[in-house]
Amino acid sequence: MKRLIVGLGNIGDEYENTRHNIGFWILDALARASNISFSDKRYGAVAEMKYAGKTFILLKPNTFMNLSGRAVQYWMQKEKIELDKVLIVVDDLALPVGKVRIRLKGSDAGHNGLKSIHQILGTQDFVRLRFGIGSDFPKGYQVDHVLGRWTTDEEVIVNTKIELCVEIIKAFATMGIGRVMTQYNKN
Repeated sequence: MKRLIVGLGNIGDEYENTRHNIGFWILDALARASNISFSDKRYGAVAEMKYAGKTFILLKPNTFMNLSGRAVQYWMQKEKIELDKVLIVVDDLALPVGKVRIRLKGSDAGHNGLKSIHQILGTQDFVRLRFGIGSDFPKGYQVDHVLGRWTTDEEVIVNTKIELCVEIIKAFATMGIGRVMTQYNKN
């Protein structure tokens, strides 16, 4: 009973603390809480953890955001994990800072990581944990916002919500997606 948990982000020091890398942050928090560490493997940094009798393969793709689908497809095939056992952790401009939503499927909404996964897998029917990064930026400055660093006030909110995301990821392994959505989407 394996699950593939993919945190989207970009590799490199210049991206490390950016809003776009919240997927990496959340997987790092999950790994710390489980006393495991990532190793560099094909297409990304990978860690394996056990929880509630399930094996989690944690993946932080090293393909850069625009090619995330390659890493997801490779690790799904390598570990023989079905699509309904995959969870993508992603930043979302449409949600206020720190707002968290888990969805069974949906469009890529212009997110290049989700777009790549959709193109490679041929479907948008995969579970995603969306983490709000807000949209408080002037017209034409979306890239600067997404690749920008959190403000001090935002960091306070983000750090409290990361723990909630760790809880949601664990629930994904033990509860049906419908129950997870009902329980956590009201926050």
